[in-house]
Amino acid sequence: MVITIGRAGDNDFVVNDPHVSRYHARLLRDEEGCLFLEDMASTSGTFVNGSQIAKKKVSLTDTIWFGEEYKLELSEVLKAGNDYSEDFAQLKEIYDKYIEQKVKIQSSNQFKTRLFQTLPFAFIGVIGVLISTLGKGSTVLFGISLFVTICVPTIGIYLGAKQSAKIPRQLQDLANQFKIDYVCPKCGTFLGEIPWESLSNRKQCPVSSCKAKWVKD
Repeated sequence: MVITIGRAGDNDFVVNDPHVSRYHARLLRDEEGCLFLEDMASTSGTFVNGSQIAKKKVSLTDTIWFGEEYKLELSEVLKAGNDYSEDFAQLKEIYDKYIEQKVKIQSSNQFKTRLFQTLPFAFIGVIGVLISTLGKGSTVLFGISLFVTICVPTIGIYLGAKQSAKIPRQLQDLANQFKIDYVCPKCGTFLGEIPWESLSNRKQCPVSSCKAKWVKD
């Protein structure tokens, strides 16, 4: 990959700045994916992290200036070559986090639902044992036990149903945010729930009007 940078209109990345030469520099990527910035005998020079260079290996964290007036954003230059590999790589964390949160919501809510629905019956069993042991013949304790037997399961079923009802809403909120975040970094097309690894094998966006490069050549 070679991207020419300069003021002339036939450059791959055109810089509309009088302090930049017509053909100022070019960005190259080797077979191992490393980036190199090469000055093309510019008038004001090319500087990386404060030092003037002829050719130097660079990364997105480097500070690059053409002369003393124009700061070059390397990420923008890469996009001029339709290269969105750096942005696409960040989608892996978004996908992994989505799956993790989805599983967490489902398992957590299922556990709470079952707890609310089964714990009251265990509580009734304990009350029954106590009454049979301590309260034989007691009308008051019999009335209490009858109340507990009727009301506690009802409350448990209600709480369980209420907890269960939260699941669709939580999953929908999670999915809505996922649809915003898990998109092609260039055209913004939602990528569905396709695993990131499967998308990376495609190497580029399938939208014909986009074709953004997701993986470095």
